[in-house]
Amino acid sequence: MVVHGEREILPSATEAEANKALEEFTSAYNKADKAYDSSLDADYVTGALGDIDGARLKAGKAVSPGGNAAHTPLKLSDTKITIPKKAGWPRWFVVDAAGNKFGSARWVFVFTRSGLDEPWEAAYLTLVAPGDMPKFKTDKDGWAEAVPANSTELAVPPSDLSKQYAGYLKEGGDVFADGRHTSEWRADRTKAAKRPGLVSQFIDEPLTSGDYAPLALRTTDGGALVFFTTRYYEKRTAYAGTSVPSPGKGVEALTEGEVKQSLTMEIISNEMALDPKGSGKVEVIGRTQGLTSAKGE
Repeated sequence: MVVHGEREILPSATEAEANKALEEFTSAYNKADKAYDSSLDADYVTGALGDIDGARLKAGKAVSPGGNAAHTPLKLSDTKITIPKKAGWPRWFVVDAAGNKFGSARWVFVFTRSGLDEPWEAAYLTLVAPGDMPKFKTDKDGWAEAVPANSTELAVPPSDLSKQYAGYLKEGGDVFADGRHTSEWRADRTKAAKRPGLVSQFIDEPLTSGDYAPLALRTTDGGALVFFTTRYYEKRTAYAGTSVPSPGKGVEALTEGEVKQSLTMEIISNEMALDPKGSGKVEVIGRTQGLTSAKGE
């Protein structure tokens, strides 16, 4: 008899494996942050977090070659690990923990791996208010339920959320509930577009494949908490006869070309959203973003 592991519905990890993955990631993350050296945690990050973290460390190294003088080790506590039972790859699990930075915000990670011989890597990291974290549906053994990306039982299939969000940021609409990462962010962009002497333009793109694929976990109300990624570009153009104000040493370290009349920044953004069952508006409860590259002209 042949057993097809890719078809069996199994827990993505044991709790011991998940705890070890978190411990190894935190240790590597702290070493990389202290030295501003992305090679020290490159094996423990991927996807949106990998892009954001790698660029942050590259900029830090350029500005401060000797390392991070302001380094404070990340310490996580009150850790809650949620492991879904699922078939196929990738396997993944969610970590919700208190951190010693950014006040009372909860640090929410998603760890993934695409094969038994592959390491666990953190693909998503989002900071959220403690009261915004939903409760997850679990079976009698404590395993959670992964929701398929193409599920049509939710207001928006998880596979469509990145595209819908990019479209919403450009044109608005009624898919998403008002909030800090939706209506308020659109309003902020409108203000930024017409600063004195400077015009800003935004282009949003969905990211949905490979390590940027959305991941969804069933909540007790029948909906899902969905993790997804977008990329956007912000182009700042100065009026004729003027120049773009200095974006700061961190941005300059990631910028190709000379910034004269325009600066185009590429930013990776990962989101957490509550996607209700049936119908209703999607609520974006968390968003973490970071500059990954820039071009001056």
